[in-house]
Amino acid sequence: MSSEKDMEKEKGILKKQIIQFMEEQEGQAVEVSDISKGLGRSGSKAFKEMVKAIAQLEREEKMVLLPSGKFKLTGGSTAMQGRFSGNERGFGFVSIDEYESDIFIPPTETRSALNGDLVKVEVTQESIPSQDKGPAGRVIEILERGTTVVFGEFQPYTDDEVEEMNLYGFITPHNQKLPNVLVKIEAKGIRPAAGSIVQVELTQYNDTQAGTDLKGIVTNTIGHKDEPGIEILTIVHKYDIPTEFPEAVIQEADAVPDTIAEEETKGRKDFRDEMIITIDGADAKDLDDAVQVKKLDNGNYYLGVHIADVSHYVTEDSAMDQEALERGTSVYLTDRVIPMLPQRLSNGICSLHPHVDRLTLSCEMEIDRSGNVVDYTISPSIINSHHRMTYAAVNQILMDKDEEVREEYSEITDMLEQMEELHHILEKRREQRGSIDFDTREAKIEVDPQGMPVDILLRERGVGERLIESFMLEANETVSEHFATRRLPILYRIHDRPDEGKMQRFIEFVSSFGIEVKGTKDTISPLLLQDILNKVKGKPEEGVISMLLLRSMQQAKYDVEPIGHYGLAADFYSHFTSPIRRYPDLILHRLIHYYTEVDSSQKAVNRWAAKLPDIAEHSSVTERRAVDAERETDELKKTEYMLSKLGETFEGVVTSVTNFGMFVQLDNSVEGLIHMSNLNDDYYEFIERDLLLVGRRTGKIFRIGQTVTIKVIGADTDNYKIDFELVPDESQETVKQKGDAKKSKKGRFRKRTVDRKKGKDGKKEKAGSQSQDQKGRFKRRNKSDDSQTKNRKKGRRKTKKSGKKRK
Repeated sequence: MSSEKDMEKEKGILKKQIIQFMEEQEGQAVEVSDISKGLGRSGSKAFKEMVKAIAQLEREEKMVLLPSGKFKLTGGSTAMQGRFSGNERGFGFVSIDEYESDIFIPPTETRSALNGDLVKVEVTQESIPSQDKGPAGRVIEILERGTTVVFGEFQPYTDDEVEEMNLYGFITPHNQKLPNVLVKIEAKGIRPAAGSIVQVELTQYNDTQAGTDLKGIVTNTIGHKDEPGIEILTIVHKYDIPTEFPEAVIQEADAVPDTIAEEETKGRKDFRDEMIITIDGADAKDLDDAVQVKKLDNGNYYLGVHIADVSHYVTEDSAMDQEALERGTSVYLTDRVIPMLPQRLSNGICSLHPHVDRLTLSCEMEIDRSGNVVDYTISPSIINSHHRMTYAAVNQILMDKDEEVREEYSEITDMLEQMEELHHILEKRREQRGSIDFDTREAKIEVDPQGMPVDILLRERGVGERLIESFMLEANETVSEHFATRRLPILYRIHDRPDEGKMQRFIEFVSSFGIEVKGTKDTISPLLLQDILNKVKGKPEEGVISMLLLRSMQQAKYDVEPIGHYGLAADFYSHFTSPIRRYPDLILHRLIHYYTEVDSSQKAVNRWAAKLPDIAEHSSVTERRAVDAERETDELKKTEYMLSKLGETFEGVVTSVTNFGMFVQLDNSVEGLIHMSNLNDDYYEFIERDLLLVGRRTGKIFRIGQTVTIKVIGADTDNYKIDFELVPDESQETVKQKGDAKKSKKGRFRKRTVDRKKGKDGKKEKAGSQSQDQKGRFKRRNKSDDSQTKNRKKGRRKTKKSGKKRK
């Protein structure tokens, strides 16, 4: 009897120790292994006793098991830390590692948190899987401000108001994630004129529930609201993208010679007599890759990929190097480019122009008829490009069989055909291993001299674009694997497995189209996902399914660990082929030189292993910054373009259905919202499980992938919002006809409610070079192709944006 009492006493002591340890974690959730380590209970018997104690505490509701598999105390404070993502409608979400879904914060519970703030949040409602509801909570403290600078149009107060309040004026920030925010400008600092677009440093925040008014001082005047291009300039300042090169950088660039000295060719392979060519977009000026293909006597193919040796001119820790690291990447904003390197280099000595000598790094590969690289060399080199080819010309030769163009380039027509053969071999091999090809088209916005959009074209990827993409992918993989197998530190381009929650929702969605998915959310392979895309190829739902799959992917980034690239189904992948516009490529070139010409000892390995993690993280941040700026610029220009189309009708495809309406994408990639309030012919219920809108009286159904006719009724250039109105269609599908939508209280549309489903976007990165412009003109009332765009998710979870495709 006494032994049983002793055992119970020991259990009680252990439970108290566990609770004490959990309290010391300041509300953060922990794993069982953390508790075991913290209490020093590593032995098998001690660990089992601890697990039993935790289970008892859970039954006593003193601890709770979170979806992440971590445990958290239920008593006392349940506050956790996370970043607040604001929404234009006033609510927001907080991302917490312990929760699969972001925590929804209602408008009344944000405590005036601004987008990007580090907050302490208390969960007030756990997830309810049976009702498909995520967790909800409230912000109880703002720990760190994520928004310290805002931009907007300055409007002055009257003289009496200035004197009374010591304020000079106010702005409404140009930021969709700062809704209903007014920033009062203190009567100090720069005093801009009315209508000026200004940069404001926030000096006072309102941390109460009463409102979201802020105070600040003007630190910079961008320009007047009526000046051409001021909107893009504002976006550039908003993302803190450097536009002017420091004087030290300019001086270094000016000191670089325009020609190559004889001593610079020593130790390099000489390819100047080889038939090497560049293939790029017609408007490209920074030509950083050249290629050559030959058929070998043994039936294999020789592929030479020659990349501009930027690292020869941008030396480590020089002013140009430090500035290139800070910028991280070139930024492409509709009608302008903000380069990573001074144009004297990017468009001059580093660009592989035809008929001039250029220093390069070459990856030569022998590839068999199955697409396997059976031999390769990576070495410094010098080339002299024989032809500057455009994608259009290559497509005319290979796809159109244009006799006139083929005659003009008769010297290289045979090689181009061999390139096409090799491309198809490499493409087939990637398909067999499961590389995902979204086959999406990018939109190119044409603007007039004043920067106003006049047309939106869709860039088609022909054989020319695809073969260059294939060759660049092969070189990137080969170089990456070379260093990975030798355990020499480099930067890798990694792409992790998709989020299980997003993949589960994607599987459920495609099943509604009759597509059977054999894998599960946690085991599905890239090969199975590509099989899904193959099954819908050419069907009306192809574009929507491709887009939703893209949004289900993780974001690719740079890292020092070679975990592989899920989307490409590649074990090793790095960026090697674009050193003029991407810093990670420049670093890889520098490392190739360093390991082969300077040092590859353990000391060198340790040196770079210490430096590269920070470079990887910074490169990922600057890439995201560029993508966000590029996307916001595109949204602005698309909204400006549709402003001229008010009252006109077009056909589009439903890309998203929510409880406040549905988004429709036109075949020029423009996306707009048909708000529930503009569906006037019936009272529509939102069936959340099936993502449907169903008319209560008429039984009309609206679903993702459906073609509809819309009229443009609004375009807000301040917030990049485009509003559509549905044009009635007598042949509209109804519940009575199909019987596939069930009305229920759970799925009923309730005004001013929000969809609590998380929806972060995945991304595909850009591969190869810029795509050729072909006249994919905006045709009214034509069925949408498989265009892909960023979904402006009004009222949805924070999204991971995708910009230019970056492989």
